[in-house]
Amino acid sequence: MKLSRRLEMIMELIPEHSRLADIGSDHALLPVAAVQSGRVVQAVAGEVNQGPFKAAAKQVAEAGLQGQIAVRRGDGLAVIEAGEVDVITIAGMGGSLIASILDNGLDKLRDVQLLIMQPNVGEDILRRWLMEHGWLLTSEKILEEDGKIYEILTAVPELEDERISSRMLYEEQEWPVSNGKGTFTVTSELLLRMGPWLLKEPTSVLRDKWNSELDKLHGILESLSASKQESAEVKSRQLKREIDQIKEVLTCLQKDRL
Repeated sequence: MKLSRRLEMIMELIPEHSRLADIGSDHALLPVAAVQSGRVVQAVAGEVNQGPFKAAAKQVAEAGLQGQIAVRRGDGLAVIEAGEVDVITIAGMGGSLIASILDNGLDKLRDVQLLIMQPNVGEDILRRWLMEHGWLLTSEKILEEDGKIYEILTAVPELEDERISSRMLYEEQEWPVSNGKGTFTVTSELLLRMGPWLLKEPTSVLRDKWNSELDKLHGILESLSASKQESAEVKSRQLKREIDQIKEVLTCLQKDRL
């Protein structure tokens, strides 16, 4: 089965011999391809809406994989039992919705060894949820496909390990400023927003994403400048600081890493 580059990248992150739950599976493209490749031995394709649920069931039936892929209709992690799977994929939703799905299904995560998530927006919300709920962000990938930019995050249960922890991952960093005079503090909030692993290995796609975000922030700033309210002035100052921080990060990355 031919997958999009985005789904192909997600599939490549699934360990061999996994038991997979794909939440919001749509047409079940990912679980079908993962089982056909031999990467996944058993899968659950979960969908909350009737149309995509029927499409997923049809896809699985046409592939002749009803014995290996269970298509179930339900909300989030309600489609699986605790201990049934060891890998969960959730793709194509907002970061806040993915975090809500995980939050509402905490009892189903007990034996899960890997989360693979592709939020369309709100990546920082998802990173924060993982950090606050005992999951260690282990990798971040970014790609552009059909004019859209996607980030793919993986996380494992956080263990007591002195070598790596969420605290260390989001610890403030001092970078040399772009003019070579002094240092610039990359705060925990910036790391949560922009991605600690993405900043370690930056790409041109990352730069493109944040240049686009800067354009949006400048648009908001311009609209705020027309307001005479004090709250608008406070918001403007916050936005200006945010813009300056992102610009400094991008300048540092352009100079030293991209």
